[in-house]
Amino acid sequence: MRAGIFGLIAAAAMIAAPAVAAVRVVATTSDMAALVAVVGGDLVTVETLVPAATDPEAFEPSPGDLERLRRARLLVRVGLGYDAWLEPLIAKTDPRLRRGGDGYLDASVGIPLLEVRGQSVSDDSGHAHGAANPHYWLDPANARIVTAAVAEALVRELPGERSRLEANRGRFLAELDARLERWTAALAPLAGVKLIAYHNTWPYFARRFRLDVVGYVEPRPGVAPSPSHLARLIGDGRKSGVRAVVHEPYEPEDASRFVADKLAVPVVRLATSVGSLPHVDDYLALIDFDVATLVRALAGSPEPK
Repeated sequence: MRAGIFGLIAAAAMIAAPAVAAVRVVATTSDMAALVAVVGGDLVTVETLVPAATDPEAFEPSPGDLERLRRARLLVRVGLGYDAWLEPLIAKTDPRLRRGGDGYLDASVGIPLLEVRGQSVSDDSGHAHGAANPHYWLDPANARIVTAAVAEALVRELPGERSRLEANRGRFLAELDARLERWTAALAPLAGVKLIAYHNTWPYFARRFRLDVVGYVEPRPGVAPSPSHLARLIGDGRKSGVRAVVHEPYEPEDASRFVADKLAVPVVRLATSVGSLPHVDDYLALIDFDVATLVRALAGSPEPK
């Protein structure tokens, strides 16, 4: 009888025990949100501040974004000046979400950075790449570094869930490694291929897959090209044997198409972020899409003579 009573009490206690509350995470971009989601799984709820098909460097936050931040337990940002617009918002939040706080994560920490001296613009029509080029998530190997930092940040919030978080990350990394082999093999025949890009988005992707971006339609980040700049770019592109003009989804296309037409090469629209183009629904799909799109476009693009 006593054993039966104790069994009922134990069962009732299990039913009454609250589930682990999901950690509310706010990420500045969809890429950071996607990497938080693969580590956190059902232990997190993730909101993104910048819409996926929007230029994050030119984003203007709303009062609703401040409210989202105030409800968050963890903030994950790209850093390196990419989301500099965040600074006035976090100054109005709990100190733990500010630089140095337990709820603050700059995902660029530990990344092997490119263009470390950065770039700047001298007029209000452009934007700067801050301490270095900030597009580091486009090298899939950097997802290892970002997810390691995310896992540690989530363990601070959920110390009893380390094993689940590490298991989630482990499954993601196993799939990442398998796909990285396929991506590398697919792009190996294009090693050294010359490209022009609209914006300076692709140095990490290009380094990983041994591509050569030789010029940019924008003379400086965020600055529209002049006719003289385009003329020089076309001349340089002819000399170097450019095979394609790579274009970001949210940028105006006229100048890229003009350059491509003059060089008789395709414009290749690549996804810069998760959700920036249809069917690019998660981080692995982002790299899948860009590799497949580039291979397909250049397979039909003849070698320059």
